[in-house]
Amino acid sequence: MKRAERRALYGTGKAYWRKLGLDIVKNKWLYIMLIPGVLYFLVFKYLPMWGVIIAFEDYSPFLGPLKSAWKGIYWFQRFFATRKWQDYLSNTLILSFMNIILTFPAPIILALMLNEIRSLGFKKVTQTLLYVPHFISIVIVVSITYVIFGADGIIYKLTTRMLGHSIDYLGDPGVFRWMIVFQNIWKETGWGTIIFLAALTNVDTQLYEAAMIDGANRAQRLWHVTLPAIRSTIVLMLVLRMGSVLDTGYEHLILMSNSLNRSVSQTLDVFVYQNGIVNGQYSYTTAVGLMKSLVSVIMVVSANKVAHALGEEGLY
Repeated sequence: MKRAERRALYGTGKAYWRKLGLDIVKNKWLYIMLIPGVLYFLVFKYLPMWGVIIAFEDYSPFLGPLKSAWKGIYWFQRFFATRKWQDYLSNTLILSFMNIILTFPAPIILALMLNEIRSLGFKKVTQTLLYVPHFISIVIVVSITYVIFGADGIIYKLTTRMLGHSIDYLGDPGVFRWMIVFQNIWKETGWGTIIFLAALTNVDTQLYEAAMIDGANRAQRLWHVTLPAIRSTIVLMLVLRMGSVLDTGYEHLILMSNSLNRSVSQTLDVFVYQNGIVNGQYSYTTAVGLMKSLVSVIMVVSANKVAHALGEEGLY
């Protein structure tokens, strides 16, 4: 609900708080159900925020954040003084935008395909099978990849016979990013259809009937009725996705990386893990994480403004 709508509904000043109190009393059980979610965000999201102070300190676990020596912007300067910060950033951005371009549309396309299935039983079975990969650990996914694309794998042997030469799927830097992206597509596309299938249930069936009377075929109904109906949902999910443009995760990349593809597998998340968790440089990596968070906020705000400029509601 936007600020203007809240003012129109509740008023301002004392009238606002009085009407809000009456609403809480009227819908007390709904507000009680909100308590676990609010507590979760307070304890695990908002309270830890004060810990970013160690990005400006020479943090020592024995002294704590209140007694550690103050360093100012030293860690930020140190990061940008390193020779490889551009490599970390470029690897992160390339992989992230590949995921946005290829992975983000996949659930939309799959949801549109599932929506065209007329057999309800077959549709439910298909959806269930598509959801399964989401619950498979990334360790298992990487293990399957090594078995299939490794030197003894069926894909490796098959392409070697067909092309007359071998392709190092697991070591070639040029193949590495594509492997990561397609693993994400296989694992998360089915789960990502949930939101878009829910949005498709709100499409007025009378619009389809009117389009059929006008002579529109299935493709035209899809383009002129279905897609416009879920456009706001697509824009909202894209705005949220832009907030994680610098988040590539480290577990997946660490499991897939080796000495041959390390030039493209070293992203900001991998850098934070290796220097923060492994080497114990907490202040250094907190500074990098803080910069990532600032970029994420800027990206969300910018994407939301673009959405408003295009006539969409956006995130807020």
